[in-house]
Amino acid sequence: MKKWQLFGTTVVGASLLLGACGGGNSGSGEEGGEVKGDGSSTVGPIIEKLNEKFAKDNSDVTVSNGTSGTGGGFEKFIAGNTDFSNASRPIKDEEKKKLDDKGIKYDEFKIAQDGVTIAVNKENDFVDELTKEQLKDIYSGEAKTWEDVNSEWPDKEIKAFSPDQSHGTYDFFSEEIMDKGDIKAEKNADTNVIVQSVEKNNEGIGYFGYNFYTQNKDKLKEVKIKDEDDNLTEPTKKTIQDGSYALSRPLYIYTNEKKLKDNKGFQDFMKFIIEDKGKSAESAGFVALPDKDYKDQESKLNDIIGKDSDKKEE
Repeated sequence: MKKWQLFGTTVVGASLLLGACGGGNSGSGEEGGEVKGDGSSTVGPIIEKLNEKFAKDNSDVTVSNGTSGTGGGFEKFIAGNTDFSNASRPIKDEEKKKLDDKGIKYDEFKIAQDGVTIAVNKENDFVDELTKEQLKDIYSGEAKTWEDVNSEWPDKEIKAFSPDQSHGTYDFFSEEIMDKGDIKAEKNADTNVIVQSVEKNNEGIGYFGYNFYTQNKDKLKEVKIKDEDDNLTEPTKKTIQDGSYALSRPLYIYTNEKKLKDNKGFQDFMKFIIEDKGKSAESAGFVALPDKDYKDQESKLNDIIGKDSDKKEE
């Protein structure tokens, strides 16, 4: 039987707890087990979908997952408070060093593909496409009106919205668009608030994971992005999966290697994630990886839990 429990006082800080059905073992060898995760609010809906399925056949494994953001998730992972950390960007060098200093070996698994989607208000009838340079002008604050972006557009003040620094999406956008520079926009930890802000502001623009756009596409207008070769790209399942969309990116789970080896329930959960082959990601509004990638992830997992390895995957 599935058990649901909600922790935290906000949506972003909430943690979803499911008692999953079937039999994992904890490190002590007893039946059952507990698996704790935290991290990206982008990846969170995928984990939720996976938990719903996992719960049907694994009643004695309890999986909990928080959504404090990629950065917040890594903080808990480094502190040893979680078994896995969800991320919408690769782990940073400073995070690697902190794990190294604590003697924590970790492994990186790709579980799905996402495309950071740029959207404007539904009533915007002039912005259909943007270059990365124009996006940089908007989010650096250099372009204060739409006319500053394109002389043929209206002289109306831009209202730019962004995830805050706790999000891997913020880091991804900063690196891909801003050359790691600061983002000047109204920031919020809750992506749903960003979506609502763009919806309510005629001059609004925002960015977020593909699933947030697909769930709200009747309320927003998607903007196509030109890549470095001046090719116009738009987020679709095909372009996101093959990486041809200018702002496509993988989504990750990072696992504590020792905890993974010691906890049979954790192993079962990770096997389930990989064997799902992105079906849960698709149902959550994201894009599955190519089949070959899941086979590679499965081989990596088998190497970790099948034999001792001192090698840290990055």
